[in-house]
Amino acid sequence: MANLFRITSEHPLVGCIAYGIIDRGTNLIQIRPSSSCPLNCIFCSTDSGPFGKRKTNYEVELNHLLAGLKEIAEYKNESLEAYIDSTGEPLTYPYIVDLVKGISKIKNYSTISLQTNGVLLTREKVDELKKAGLDRIDLSINSLIPDKAKLICGASSYDVEKIKDIAEYIAKSGIELVITPVWVPDLNDEDIEPIIQFAKKTIHNKIYPILGIQNFLKHKRGRKPKGVKEKPWKEFYTQLKVLEDKHNVKLILSPEDFGMRKVKSLPITIRKGEKVKVKIFAPGWMPGEMLATANARAITVINCNAKIGSYKEVRIIENANNLYLAR
Repeated sequence: MANLFRITSEHPLVGCIAYGIIDRGTNLIQIRPSSSCPLNCIFCSTDSGPFGKRKTNYEVELNHLLAGLKEIAEYKNESLEAYIDSTGEPLTYPYIVDLVKGISKIKNYSTISLQTNGVLLTREKVDELKKAGLDRIDLSINSLIPDKAKLICGASSYDVEKIKDIAEYIAKSGIELVITPVWVPDLNDEDIEPIIQFAKKTIHNKIYPILGIQNFLKHKRGRKPKGVKEKPWKEFYTQLKVLEDKHNVKLILSPEDFGMRKVKSLPITIRKGEKVKVKIFAPGWMPGEMLATANARAITVINCNAKIGSYKEVRIIENANNLYLAR
């Protein structure tokens, strides 16, 4: 079980993929208030959940997160979407309703959306999120067959009937709903069409597509189901087109379907290849890593077991999208 580290106003919000705020140069701002998850999905790209290899999970102080979001909104000065997601499950964040409510009061955030596996959602929570200002929920459902769904989620407690009930309730609540299965070859091939049929029957969105089917991809530190190979993108889109025509529903999506567009990015404060003196402030989320700070950014330092509060000289090896990796 991973330890919990709380991110306070002493710690930077930008720079680490596991928590905080991620800006990829568009009007969609990723917000990661918590990295914990109650499930152990067998394809999880971030090895999340109680049985994962992580040594640390993170939880961000609410006011610190809201202050950072306000600063970004003022810097970008554009109509933005606040997309609450996680390397785990966002609803593990105990202040999720207050977070949505706080974002709704910040100028320039015209849309607030949330990604979830649904296991921590209740009808009461849906009502609270709607009242707080939530506009859309992206809900992952990977099979409608109870035993298959439990297998994929790595949790015997997973109840897909409860998730279906919550999906139906969301669809009637005024919050737009997008069902987002991960298509894993040879694992849930036969589950995709029933999910499409369920979404068509349940969801009547005014703005967004009702489905966002994702292609399974292997990640270096993620879980890889035994014997499963990645589906080539050309094959994936060919199969989506066949299903799109068969069920008369939009399945091949683009960023424009969600109103995404390029806008100015936050400034990169440390160059790739640059040597910089950093202060270690937290354990990393994986063994052999620490988190450090320099130039108002969080930096993941690999092959490092330094003491918290110590200073080290590191070389930046990645800085894309203001996500910093060093050694």
